[in-house]
Amino acid sequence: MGRFGSCLLSLGLLGTCVWPGSSGAQGKFAYKLLKDLFANYSNALRPVEDTDLALNVTLQITLSQIIDMDERNQILTAYLWIRQVWVDAYLSWDKGDYDGIDTIRIPSSYVWRPDIVLYNNADDQFTGSMETNVVIRYDGQVMWDSPAITKSSCKVDVSYFPFDGQQCRLTFGSWTYNGNQIDLLNGLATGDLTDFVENVEWEVLGMPAKRNVIIYGCCSEPYPDVTYTLLLKRRASFYIFNLLLPCVMISFLAPLGFYLPADSGEKVSLGVTVLLALTVFQLLVAESMPPSENVPLIGKYYIATMTMITASTALTIFIMNVHHCGPGAKPVPRWAKKFILQYMARLFFVYEVGESCTSPRRQLDPLPTGQGVNGRAAQAEQKAQFQEEDSDLTCWEKSPQPESLPQRLGSPSDQPDWKETGTCPSLAYGPARRKAEEGRQHPLCARSPCLCHHASLLRNVEYIASSFRGQRAAQKRTGEWKKVAKVMDRIFMWIFFIMVFFMSMLVMGKAM
Repeated sequence: MGRFGSCLLSLGLLGTCVWPGSSGAQGKFAYKLLKDLFANYSNALRPVEDTDLALNVTLQITLSQIIDMDERNQILTAYLWIRQVWVDAYLSWDKGDYDGIDTIRIPSSYVWRPDIVLYNNADDQFTGSMETNVVIRYDGQVMWDSPAITKSSCKVDVSYFPFDGQQCRLTFGSWTYNGNQIDLLNGLATGDLTDFVENVEWEVLGMPAKRNVIIYGCCSEPYPDVTYTLLLKRRASFYIFNLLLPCVMISFLAPLGFYLPADSGEKVSLGVTVLLALTVFQLLVAESMPPSENVPLIGKYYIATMTMITASTALTIFIMNVHHCGPGAKPVPRWAKKFILQYMARLFFVYEVGESCTSPRRQLDPLPTGQGVNGRAAQAEQKAQFQEEDSDLTCWEKSPQPESLPQRLGSPSDQPDWKETGTCPSLAYGPARRKAEEGRQHPLCARSPCLCHHASLLRNVEYIASSFRGQRAAQKRTGEWKKVAKVMDRIFMWIFFIMVFFMSMLVMGKAM
């Protein structure tokens, strides 16, 4: 009687169908109804009069909240309201015999319940539904509403993360009863979403239901189940502002490394810094994604950008070697001068200081060659001959040094002093005139030696000019190689800008 006493107490607390003004009479009939219903009742057996007939169980799911979506472990945690309805052949009564009582509410443990479980349950504790009351109607219909927090396995496809959508299935069915004993039906074509609490990360697009009948390998009997497919779409705003946009902005810094001057010393450092920053973002994405073969879309974007930055850093090193070609480098090839220094330089607006697209830089006049120097000297000498045919060049003779002058480097005999004494016809005329003049010796030039340094001066001037020409040629070669490097910098800068732009548009296009 202890069991029936607890039943009566629960009936008194929870109540039945109460008519106004007759609560005392209703309580007496409720006790009598409970005693009559459970006099010979057993909750261990399937409540059918004919055991060959299947018992229909209607299932209806209401999604209340999505608690968590663990992509890495592929587990969906949801809060559900589960409603199960069946007809118990031994729990029916005539309302007229019990003062019009048509429903009673008793603990669910007192009646037979179908063993409907979540097939794809991923909870390690295997917690089932909450022990709530059942509502029994006078015609034997039993309705059991119970809330449950379920953890179900969900195959997560992160190919388009963070613009992905997921389909998580919740499959409910009887664990021991086959289709010949329990026929499971879905109450509605879709899950009920009227009381759904919006999730900050996932948007629910729908929850269609489908009844399946499956014959498993272990058994020959059919097993019906009802599968609810939860259609989810990720809200990508959080990931766009925290993962995607920083990556895009960092990616646009990589081509700017080609715009840095080669003498700044920061071109390679910029590329390495950008590469390290993208590596950090890649690790953040990898930590939240499942270790599967499906690489997320943002991960592909990171890998492509990192590959591009690695290539840009390698090209920067190559261009810096071209820029720092010294005076000993080979001249720029003719095809490079024509294609790079002329066409590509104009196409990418690369000009030297003082040079523009309308007025190119004026080239400096080339230095005279050795033959030019000698030729000009010969012309000057010949001109002097014609102008001074009637005059004589100045000669110098050694004169005694006055005793009153101080001795500077040695004795007067060791340091001869020269003074202007006359002319030297042998310097002013050609060989024929000199022979004629040799006949009449000049009184002064005959006894004074001439200092003629024309040949040595020309040799010194020619040496200085040739050295300066070599220096100018080396500077010209170095400048040409620097301009080649600058043009290549501009070319690769625009190429990588276009690559980053199209990769970003491709990622955005996948999102749409």
